[in-house]
Amino acid sequence: MESENVILALAALAQSTRLDVFRLLVKHEPDGMPAGDIARELAVPHNTMSSHLGILSRAGLVRSERRSRSIIYRADLIRLREVMTFLLRDCCGGHPDVCAPLLDVMTPCCPAKESADG
Repeated sequence: MESENVILALAALAQSTRLDVFRLLVKHEPDGMPAGDIARELAVPHNTMSSHLGILSRAGLVRSERRSRSIIYRADLIRLREVMTFLLRDCCGGHPDVCAPLLDVMTPCCPAKESADG
């Protein structure tokens, strides 16, 4: 990932409403949310929410898809992983114990779902 892409993503999240939107969408993975529901949940006017969603989309942090008459937005967790990996790539200088506490808090709060195979 290029530095410019990371800067764009971090800049998009450096605004309180957009940060709230992203965190809300993360909570609603993998189903996502319609734009109108996001606006209502966060008490943000629809046209303002549209601007925020556009900024997050251009930064690659959210994706959208049309379902009937609604546009469903989802957090792009792959992009988030790429940003976090970029930030932590050179972490600890060969001393994993330095990064261990950071990695521990980044462990998801919910266990991974087992596949049907196993």
